[in-house]
Amino acid sequence: MSKIDMDTILEGLEREERTILAKSERPSQEQVEDAVRVLLRWMGEDVTREGLVDTPSRVARAYGEMFGGYDQDPADVLGRTFQEVGGYDDMVLVKDISFHSHCEHHLVPIIGRAHVAYLPDGRVLGLSKIARVVDIYARRLQTQENMTAQIAHVIDEVLKPRGVAVMIEAEHLCMAMRGIRKPSSSTATTCFTGGFRDDPGEQANFIAMVRTGKD
Repeated sequence: MSKIDMDTILEGLEREERTILAKSERPSQEQVEDAVRVLLRWMGEDVTREGLVDTPSRVARAYGEMFGGYDQDPADVLGRTFQEVGGYDDMVLVKDISFHSHCEHHLVPIIGRAHVAYLPDGRVLGLSKIARVVDIYARRLQTQENMTAQIAHVIDEVLKPRGVAVMIEAEHLCMAMRGIRKPSSSTATTCFTGGFRDDPGEQANFIAMVRTGKD
């Protein structure tokens, strides 16, 4: 299991700010479709045959959906918090958040689940907002390590809890479909901030709660 520190989190944030382009800087729909045709021809296909005539436009639309995370700001999604928590200050955990992402090295799917927890400091988030943050980062080209750090950082920055814990478990199809070709292998990464980083007991409690019901 790979643990990610705060330096990695900050590096990931800086990288994210550098790489997200404004819509005005991006290629047009027509340019994207032309690029798909080039790839099809490179594969050895006939782009004029019936089954492929509409493929470039379908791929462009599909990519627009699968990579829609570039047009959303996770900090805005987290937005509103709630203070009426009745004094609750123990761990809040949302686990088994399924996601589909794409490896930035080969543009091949990453399929996995995220487990996200935080220690409230007077405020809590709507639970669905955590799942939406996972989805936004998943809908970008990713490495699993970077995605883990990004989720932890934005929750830590916006909510300012006493600590954040993130674990991602995923299968990388770049390992199953090419190269070493090892299907069903799983990669786990974790990132801890605040109380989770400083207190091994909190880390152990988080991992135990994630594992509950999995055996």
